[in-house]
Amino acid sequence: MSGEHVAILKSIILGLVQGLTEFLPVSSSGHLVLGTELLGFRNGGLFFDVFLHFGTLMALVVFFHRDILAMVRSFFQRFYRPDDPVVRKFFALDLQIICATIPAVIVGLFFKDQVEHLFASPGLVLPMLALTGVMMVATRFLPERSLPIGMFQAVAIGCAQAVSITPGISRSGATIFIALLLGAGRDDAARFSFLLAVPALVGAFLLSIFDLPHTFDINAQWLGLALGTFMSFVSGLFAIYWLLGFVRRGQLHWFGIYCLAVSLAGIVYSTV
Repeated sequence: MSGEHVAILKSIILGLVQGLTEFLPVSSSGHLVLGTELLGFRNGGLFFDVFLHFGTLMALVVFFHRDILAMVRSFFQRFYRPDDPVVRKFFALDLQIICATIPAVIVGLFFKDQVEHLFASPGLVLPMLALTGVMMVATRFLPERSLPIGMFQAVAIGCAQAVSITPGISRSGATIFIALLLGAGRDDAARFSFLLAVPALVGAFLLSIFDLPHTFDINAQWLGLALGTFMSFVSGLFAIYWLLGFVRRGQLHWFGIYCLAVSLAGIVYSTV
């Protein structure tokens, strides 16, 4: 098998890993860092990682297209149908998502170089993955409540998303954990986490475009990039369906056990 074919195969594998782990609370960025380390695939960098996130973004848009369309419509309908309860509901959700996105925007704009440095540090992934595991196991002991998500809760969830930029900390895991910790119902916590990912992934993708000439040779690697992105889309759709079932059954702790096991195995592997 030629070197080009090997690179394409690695891209497909990383796309599969990205799609399965983006929405599952096991840290997609952490698995990508570990995957690129194990596969020796280092020439894609942050740009390749963000394109894989674009594939899962499309999966998210397809799955939640009704909610997303309602949110977009309500943003304009608010001006001429202010008393419509559906419009008010989704307009309030618009404002919550906007405010919750601000912490991640601040990190992306002002700490971009530090973030790229984190993605080059596989040694950081293992303890952060263990932290994700602890959070997921802790959901087993949180009382089940159904409090509405208000602006304070939304911003707190947004701060968790900003922190989860660190490889090894799951974005979905951290945001769902904080939502449950603050009393949100399981379905509401998962739904808000998914919708919050849309502007974050869009912003990260657009931000990476400006670094295209410096970080990725698209002419030489377009096929691997395309196949990896498509694979992340398909497996991302599957992961969304799967995670919703685990959240509704209150079984997120199984992902925590997995994260702790991977972290422990990685520590043992790195020391032998």
